[in-house]
Amino acid sequence: MNSDLLLGNLVNAPMLFFALGAVATLLGTELELPDPMGRFFASFLLIAIGLRGGAELARAGYSSGMVLTLGAATLASALMPFYLYRVARRRFDGATAAALAAAYGSVSAVLFACALNLLSAAHLPFSGYMNAALAAMEAPAIVSGILIYQGHRGREDARETGRSRPPLKLGAVVRLAFGTDSLWLLLGSLIVGILVGESGWRALKPCFGDLFQGVLCFFLLDQGSRCAFRLDSLKAAGSYALVFAAVMSVVNAAVGLVLAKLLGLSAGDAFLFVVLLASSSYLAVPAAMREAIPAANPAVYVTLPLAVSFPFNVVIGLPLYLAAVQAWFPATG
Repeated sequence: MNSDLLLGNLVNAPMLFFALGAVATLLGTELELPDPMGRFFASFLLIAIGLRGGAELARAGYSSGMVLTLGAATLASALMPFYLYRVARRRFDGATAAALAAAYGSVSAVLFACALNLLSAAHLPFSGYMNAALAAMEAPAIVSGILIYQGHRGREDARETGRSRPPLKLGAVVRLAFGTDSLWLLLGSLIVGILVGESGWRALKPCFGDLFQGVLCFFLLDQGSRCAFRLDSLKAAGSYALVFAAVMSVVNAAVGLVLAKLLGLSAGDAFLFVVLLASSSYLAVPAAMREAIPAANPAVYVTLPLAVSFPFNVVIGLPLYLAAVQAWFPATG
């Protein structure tokens, strides 16, 4: 791994604020933001990513490459939970394994924002439709996770009573998957960005472009504190859970690397594609799982993505994925 990439990723304001939040909390001074502020900053980042991506989509137009990439991203998000469930089931009950599979099949908008930051520092261009890929990958994994759980419950009920449990209607599953505010903010701002175009983005850029780095610092300060606060929950999860959280992020990244190569993406687009597959959700998925799979253990499916995979990806994953992409992909595509 290029040591300059690792050092450059760590010694920048957003990552340093993440470290500040974690260290301060570990030393007994919580820097976690009040929930309304945390939600505001998360919403700001989602809107900024969506607006920028929509404006770039409007400027660049549509292409077969865009359709193939978005289709591959959506399909990957829908299919990854099935092998993730098989691995998680070795240690966890069916409900928790299904929720965990959904979390690791879905995406993290915050890690995506950190990846955009690193791309900017590396001077690598990327296509606006990669922002749309972020929106496309959030819901399919939630649908798959719920369907996996329903299959598990059906098998359990059949063994216990001899009768299969009536399946949850697909419409109800879709409503749960698309009922998260983060998905609607991202999709809605993407559509707004397409409608207002480049001229509209120029008018909004002083707020959603120029302030992006500052808001990211505030949000990562909060996330660092939350990660440190949840470390105690990891003791109950066990060593298998910790290994799962780190290894499956790398496995999913490797899948993304191969798919990006098959799609013929440029280095910048390939990096974002890999990051999307390597990331895991700790915002949208927990909101859906609380209602859809109440038997799942949140100490596992919330804590592992937030307190293990997110810091791992921020510190080690991002520069590792970028180094792999730069070694295997052309600088322009």
